[in-house]
Amino acid sequence: MTRAAALGSMFGARSVAVIGASARPGSSGWHALDELIGGGFDGRVHPVNPNYEKLGGLVCYPSIAEAPPVDLALVLVPNRVLEEQVKALADAKVPAAVIFASGHDDRGEPTLLEPIARIANDAGITVCGANCMGFVDVERGLRALAYPEEKLEPGGITWLAQSGSAFTALLHNNRRLRFNLAVSSGQELNTTVADYMLHALERQSTRVIALFIESVRDPGRFRQALRMAERRDVPVVALKVGNQEMSRQLVTAHSGALAGEDGAYEALFDAHGVMRVKTMNEMADVLELMSSGRRAGPGGLATIHDSGGERAHLIDVAAEVGVRFADISESTRSDIADSLEPGLPAVNPLDAWGTGNDADRIFGECMTAMLNDDDTAALALVVDLKHDEPEASYAPLIKRVARSTNKPVAVMSNLSSGIDPSTATEVRAAGVPVLEDTATGLAAFHHLFAYRDHRALPEIQAPKPRGPEVAKGWRPRLADPGPIPALEAFELLADFGIPTIETRRVESVAQALRASLEIGYPVALKSDKRGLAHKTEAGGVKLGLTSAGAVADAYRDLSRRLGPEAVVQAMAPPGIEMGLGMVNDEQFGPTLVVSAGGILIEALHDRATALPPIDEVRARRLIDRLKIRPLLDGVRGSAPFDTDALVEAILNLSTLATELGNDLSALDVNPLVVTHEGCVAIDTLVATFLVAQTVPSSC
Repeated sequence: MTRAAALGSMFGARSVAVIGASARPGSSGWHALDELIGGGFDGRVHPVNPNYEKLGGLVCYPSIAEAPPVDLALVLVPNRVLEEQVKALADAKVPAAVIFASGHDDRGEPTLLEPIARIANDAGITVCGANCMGFVDVERGLRALAYPEEKLEPGGITWLAQSGSAFTALLHNNRRLRFNLAVSSGQELNTTVADYMLHALERQSTRVIALFIESVRDPGRFRQALRMAERRDVPVVALKVGNQEMSRQLVTAHSGALAGEDGAYEALFDAHGVMRVKTMNEMADVLELMSSGRRAGPGGLATIHDSGGERAHLIDVAAEVGVRFADISESTRSDIADSLEPGLPAVNPLDAWGTGNDADRIFGECMTAMLNDDDTAALALVVDLKHDEPEASYAPLIKRVARSTNKPVAVMSNLSSGIDPSTATEVRAAGVPVLEDTATGLAAFHHLFAYRDHRALPEIQAPKPRGPEVAKGWRPRLADPGPIPALEAFELLADFGIPTIETRRVESVAQALRASLEIGYPVALKSDKRGLAHKTEAGGVKLGLTSAGAVADAYRDLSRRLGPEAVVQAMAPPGIEMGLGMVNDEQFGPTLVVSAGGILIEALHDRATALPPIDEVRARRLIDRLKIRPLLDGVRGSAPFDTDALVEAILNLSTLATELGNDLSALDVNPLVVTHEGCVAIDTLVATFLVAQTVPSSC
């Protein structure tokens, strides 16, 4: 049976056994039985516990072996008998189970997980858990839980959480977020978040998928699920916590430290348009906005306010979040001005309050005019949705305006605690999102627009290969572990079209002097000791040598401390120092890194990551995400620097990573100097794997 079919059987269960069912109120066994019976499940429920003959009016069986055949078992036993009960499930040929216990032994070690996973896999048991809170199939009324949960109205959100606390937190919300499926995946013994995503994407009701993940245990299927979500136009919202430990080889390169343990996830999410959120509050606002089903067209955000001060606050926060406001036309401004009281400027964001007289008419006309503007992609009524008398309530207004358009429309509050629950419920019942905070609400619009922009990207055109002989010729040369010599590293870059500084390898004073004459003073002298990752920190770099005597003295010093291997280079031209790199993530494979370069590469932590291959559009987007980006346009009257050459270098690095990335642990170009007419790699580190490495191939 395929994983998809197995999950279909689990969620489609017609009979459920509750192993460890109990008559003791408040116990997990009591709650599990109560949730099944009282939650609307229309299948058969069989309590299992040798201490009872009946529970909840149902026959209680002493063991699973003596119970009727079931499709699903909820296993609510302590760890000390967990393995025994899983064996009993296997003997009874139960096809699916939810395991709530942690799988830890008496010392607190997770020693039980491996044996119970082995038993389940050998018997073909599909397991949710262990160490989970269970699941709710809202559409079917199947509540496989061991705690009390409020009634959930069916909707379009699929909620998948590896954290039990996060799982319950989002279900327990006063927003009335509507779910079709919610799963606490726990330890993921043999089903993963990716499996649940693929199952959810087979449901026509799924409008948005929300993830709380600590790690991805099945990267190949996870990317498969993300691709399917893209094809189905189902947004994915993710809160990624914790760190994935990367290969030890990565610490040898700046790019490895710079990408960090999170860089591959950032690249993965960006490649597939995943909306990454930072907090659960942001998650909730994004889900509320995205689950409305309305998508943003071209343009920016229009906002209307009843306070000039709160409008100014929103403008400040929008600049931090990165939300663009709609540039409304003169015609729209004229229409707005006709509706406003005298003295109020017709601008976006718009303060339309004035004296507050006739506010319903004024706000309605202004909102309609703003929504009709070609550059308005979405509109927010930004007010403190407090309790008001019926004639002063904003609820009828926003419901009326929302019905008149297909564009996204929402209410955004400046203070979540100031929201009147009954008014918010009325607005939400009409399908209008109520975003509960300025920062998270604006972040939701930022994600809405970013998702639109991702959907508009052209399909990636794979880079043209450098020729099969190039990659084929390099693989044997990359077989030895550790960093390769500088001259060889420069040769690799050059073979893939990345310009490099003129360089000569030397092993004596005489060779150093000859190389300096050939290149022309001033020159740089650098140690090329094999295995030396960071030359500057080791005192292995001598710059600005202007004479034979300076070169000879510098070489003798390097040779004495670091060995005779060295390179002589031309001095770097003036320009903007950038960093390019590639690290090989143990889960997702080669990951590109573009960053500020030089001595600032790690100090600024200004970087963007991507999964190769990428194309020109995506290469430019990487550059645009950097804080250093404005410097490339020229500063203090200087001419702009050659961004096109930088883009070409990034694309060539993408080709290198696509063709040889699985043979490398890390590659670092720092700095790559971008001049007014081109770019050139000044220093590079290319490291192969220190040990035999298996890299992801299914991603």
